[in-house]
Parts: sequence; C-alpha cells; structure tokens
Amino acid sequence: MPPKPRFHIPQTFAESLLAWNREKNRREMPWKGEKDPYKIWLSEIILQQTRVEQGLGYYQRFVKAFPTVKKLAAAPEEKVFKLWEGLGYYSRCRNLIAAAKWIVHENKNVFPDNYEAILSLKGVGPYTAAAIASFAYNLPYAVVDGNVFRVLARVGGIDKETDSTAGKKFFTELAQNLLDKKDAGVYNQAIMDFGATICKPTAPLCSDCVFRKKCFAYLNDQVAALPLKKKKIGIKKRWFSYVMLEYGNRVAIRKRAAKDIWNGLYEGWLYESKSDPGQQALLLQLQKEKLIGKKGYTVESVSEVYKQQLTHQTIQGRFYVIRIQEQPEGWEWIWVEKRKLGGYAFPRFINQFFENVNTNT
Repeated sequence: MPPKPRFHIPQTFAESLLAWNREKNRREMPWKGEKDPYKIWLSEIILQQTRVEQGLGYYQRFVKAFPTVKKLAAAPEEKVFKLWEGLGYYSRCRNLIAAAKWIVHENKNVFPDNYEAILSLKGVGPYTAAAIASFAYNLPYAVVDGNVFRVLARVGGIDKETDSTAGKKFFTELAQNLLDKKDAGVYNQAIMDFGATICKPTAPLCSDCVFRKKCFAYLNDQVAALPLKKKKIGIKKRWFSYVMLEYGNRVAIRKRAAKDIWNGLYEGWLYESKSDPGQQALLLQLQKEKLIGKKGYTVESVSEVYKQQLTHQTIQGRFYVIRIQEQPEGWEWIWVEKRKLGGYAFPRFINQFFENVNTNT
C-alpha cells in the first residue's frame, strides 16, 4: 500500500520557491512583469483553457489591434470575434467584449483596482481575479490553478481531490497561507512557472526540483498519482452535416445564436444527427424546408469526413456544396460573396473545410 499522505508543506516553501524564481526561472512571456491591468486581464482571459504557446500570438495581435480597453470596447464585435477565431471557448470572447464595455461606459474607463470589483467583471473567476489583483496591484491574493494544485499536492502529499468542493477550498486556503504577502505578484508567477516548467503533469523534472529532498510525492514514489481528481469527463459525440448553399458567386451563412458551442460565429445550413444521414436524407430535409426544389439545384461536391475534438465533445461531419438556380424566398440569411467570407469568424471545424477547398482550387 502507498504511504499515507502527510499534508505537510515545508516551512521554507515560499523562500525556496522565490530563490528558484530569482536564480533559475528562465520562462519568458510578454505579459510577465506587466503592470497594466488591462493587458494582464487580456492575457489571463486568452490563457483560460488555452496553452501559453497557442495564446501567445493571440495576445500580441489583440494588444496591437486594441492597445487599450477603450479601443476594445469601441471595436465592432465582428472584428473582435475574427481576431479570436481559432481559440475556441467563444464565451470568453463574448465576456471580454461585455466586460470592456462595462469598464468604459459604466466605470468611466477605469479598470477596477480591488479584488471584489475585478471578480465582478463578466467572465472573471477567483483565479483570474487573484492574478490581476496580484500582478497589477500586488494585492495579497493567491492564484489557484492546475499548476498550483499539482505543486502543493505533490510537495505536501495531499490526497484531496482538486475537483471537489472540499478539495478546492482546502487548496485555496493553503495557497493563501503560503502566499508571500509582500510580493504576491512575484510569488504567484513563480509558483505557476514552477508547475509549468519543473513540476509538470507528465515527465516532471524532479532532478531539478528545489523541493526534492522534502517532497512527499518524490520521496514516496507518488509523483504520477498526485494530484487526485474524481470526475471523469464524458465525451458527447455529434454529427454535423453542413450545406454551403451557393447562388451565383455568393454563399448563404448565418450567425449561431443558440446557447451551444460556437455561439456568435458564422456557419452554413446545418443538419445535426447522431450519425451520417447520407446525401438522400439531407436533400429530403432541404426540400422539406423549401430551400431547394426537386429541380434547379446541383450537388457540386461532398467532402471527406472532418473532425474536431473539443473538451467535452467530438464533432464529426461532412460538407455539401449545393448550387441553386433560384434564391429561396423569405430566407433571412446573409448572402456573402465567396471572396469576402474571410471577413467573418467561423468555427475551426468550418475553417478546416475552407482551407482545404482553397488549397485544392
């Protein structure tokens, strides 16, 4: 049986962590050391559920396009969504826009400067609020993310589940107690960097760890077992049959508005089913909705199967390009010239199809 965890963090934890940060931490990111709360907020929202390597370019493009929160609030939403395109979790982008407008129009263009006010911003949770408060204003609030869970669980031998209510509360209180209150921003960045570069989820660099002589997990061969989680994510499978309806040199698109994935992005006509319905079933559905008649249309192409893996969903499907001879009456969609489609924000699933079509034409 594995040894019983001891729930013990060395008294010199913060001191050792900060010494490592001064002497050995070489992790460079453009927002490190940043004091502008707007830019810190922007980086944190982009990095929610996004790897640093992927988010880096987006952060730089956003700062260039919208150097201030006022610029972001005044920007057309379509432009903001287009810049966000490919990052996924588009609710983050909607919340970013809403919060920017609140700051500018309701808070007189002043970014909140205390934890509670920052936390009240749309899309900002305890972790993000603590990050902004500590990095911008050096306020004493500890960040608690996956990196922090992992470092504390391994070093202290903590077997509380990080995705349970009790576990989150325990780790939050522990992180707050360990926080260097005088240099909260530096400490918070240090523990996240340490988790990202040394105490990694897989293949951690235990030989380079400043805590290896006191780390419970390392000393008891429990590194791979900690931290603990209880929830197993169920993956939902969905099949999307997209019809790109063409009339002349234009394509019909619409903005997704339902409370579902890709809300706010554009798409073609969609038929969702549990599995591939086949071309005939799809054509019957189009006829039923009076989008095509029995004559006067041509199926130009049927794509290969495309796939996109989301956190909780697997999306698969095909694309049908159908050319019609007459535009449907009373159909409130946007008819866009093909060459102008690039000005609209589409889900990655659809962009894969566009990229493939453009490559092969």
